[in-house]
Amino acid sequence: MTRTSVVMTALLVLWVAVPTTPAQQPPVARPAAPRSAPVAFDVTAATRFADLSLACVHKEYPNKIAHVLSSDADVKKPSELTPAFYGCYDWHSAVHGHWLLVRLARTFPDAPLATRARQAVAASLTPEHMAAEVQYMSGPGRTSFERPYGLAWLLQLAAEAREWKDPEAQQWAAALKPLEEAAVARLTDWLPKLSHPIRIGEHDQTAFSFGLVLDWARAAGDRQTAALLAGRIETFYAKDRDCPSSYEPSGQDFLSPCLAEADLMRRVMPPARYGEWLRTFLPQIPLDGSRGWLEPAVVTDPTDPKLAHLDGLNLSRAWMLDGIIKGLPSGDSRRASLQAAALRHRDAGLKAVTGEHYEGGHWLGSFAVYLVTGRGLSGPVVSIPK
Repeated sequence: MTRTSVVMTALLVLWVAVPTTPAQQPPVARPAAPRSAPVAFDVTAATRFADLSLACVHKEYPNKIAHVLSSDADVKKPSELTPAFYGCYDWHSAVHGHWLLVRLARTFPDAPLATRARQAVAASLTPEHMAAEVQYMSGPGRTSFERPYGLAWLLQLAAEAREWKDPEAQQWAAALKPLEEAAVARLTDWLPKLSHPIRIGEHDQTAFSFGLVLDWARAAGDRQTAALLAGRIETFYAKDRDCPSSYEPSGQDFLSPCLAEADLMRRVMPPARYGEWLRTFLPQIPLDGSRGWLEPAVVTDPTDPKLAHLDGLNLSRAWMLDGIIKGLPSGDSRRASLQAAALRHRDAGLKAVTGEHYEGGHWLGSFAVYLVTGRGLSGPVVSIPK
């Protein structure tokens, strides 16, 4: 077992999944279930998450494509349009499904899951497939293709492969490079022209994607992209005040606009300044250690692909709260309330990752792995000017 897996086994907790609320029930909270004994995030838990992605990265249908047709020649099946990332229902889910497999194979390289994960990733990340992906992304009418969410996850996949000093992973990183470069070019062309941040709770949100891209830029040593992002973050977010968290969530959010911004800003501010900024941005965070702040969202129909987003919201809130805690000074009085909220959301979110319904099963595993492996918590702060 690697050092990374040993650390996570000691620190991370995964609650045994329980069935979600059946479809067609009225909009009430899921009934409380007896809590099972916690189990460590170990090979067994990792295998369950890996199985979710292995079941979908090469599953072509059902498929939801955002595809601009310029002629009859563009009428093709998904695996012909994007031969690497055609599974898991949509392009971005296929991308972060592959990220999940690389992440878990890297974390547990000697486990049986690693062999199956390697085989699946190797089948997708070939130079020929990447060339076709670049050609597709560059096609007419696709300027905004998967921008920013899918492109940000693609960069995370590239970073994961590059950081893993494994010969096969380095081959994947080399194969990904043309598509990685195309994604960076697409984003860096767009960022100077973007006049306002996008503050919604779904794919177009900029705060979450900026965090993924900034983490990639640090891992890749791309100072130019990091500096460009830091400037846009300063312009868009540094003066924000009183985020209306009571308005959240919207009914189909999987990202919190307020918490995603707070999680982003801790990446670019030292603790003292970040603590001051957060006090004005989220003044509602309790100072007295209250444990009742910010309750998890409830999914009323897990078979509805949009309503099921709220399960992902609980997972992303958990890692964003973890990030906020990391950004604060060690003695900050808000840490206790933030930690309690993070644990509640972690518990609720992980219980929903069952794979029972494809509407959530094709993507929730990636969110769970991002959370339990602490992927977003690594890396130094790159400060923006005051």
